[in-house]
Amino acid sequence: MGSESDQLHILLFPLMAQGHMLPLLDIAKLFSARGVKATIITTPVNAPCFTKSIQTSQDLSTQINIKIIKFPSQEAGLPEGLENLDMVSDQQIFLKFFEALSLLEEPLEKAIDELRPHGLVSDTFFPWTADVASKYGIPRLSFSGTSFIYMCCMANIEQHQPHKTVSSDTEPFILPGLPDQLEFTKLQLPDTFRQQSPSLLARLLSSA
Repeated sequence: MGSESDQLHILLFPLMAQGHMLPLLDIAKLFSARGVKATIITTPVNAPCFTKSIQTSQDLSTQINIKIIKFPSQEAGLPEGLENLDMVSDQQIFLKFFEALSLLEEPLEKAIDELRPHGLVSDTFFPWTADVASKYGIPRLSFSGTSFIYMCCMANIEQHQPHKTVSSDTEPFILPGLPDQLEFTKLQLPDTFRQQSPSLLARLLSSA
């Protein structure tokens, strides 16, 4: 593929959660198998998840690196070491975790300054990375680990609020605007959608 300086280099920046980190690791392997240099951006607590897998599957066609950035636990009021969404136990910590994610913009920019990649693949929960990529003149691809039907349902519930038309948690309601009839109850929805105010998760999904 030419010299190392000419080699295509892609950064991958997954949300700190197993359901997002592992698929992006698989994507990194697909890039590297085709001669593309791949660097995964992550934090100290999450790094072993990647390094163990890379070490067990490393071969001559694989070139995956890890770039560790500091997770702003203290700045967001989180316990030290809480760097993965799977470690979140309540709504208050959930909100602080996503506030911490917004503080990763500066560390990401420093990583781009240092590594000079040709492109960025970032999680859909980092919508602000589109502006970062534009600032550095590189393309950005958004990764979403959820299925398309799930995203349609989430957007539908956010827009039409059909769950607010029923009188109990067990009374069924139908999602409007879909080609097939899908029926749910409030008990089947995420806790954040059963609250009165729009959830941070829903706002992030709508802005990504």
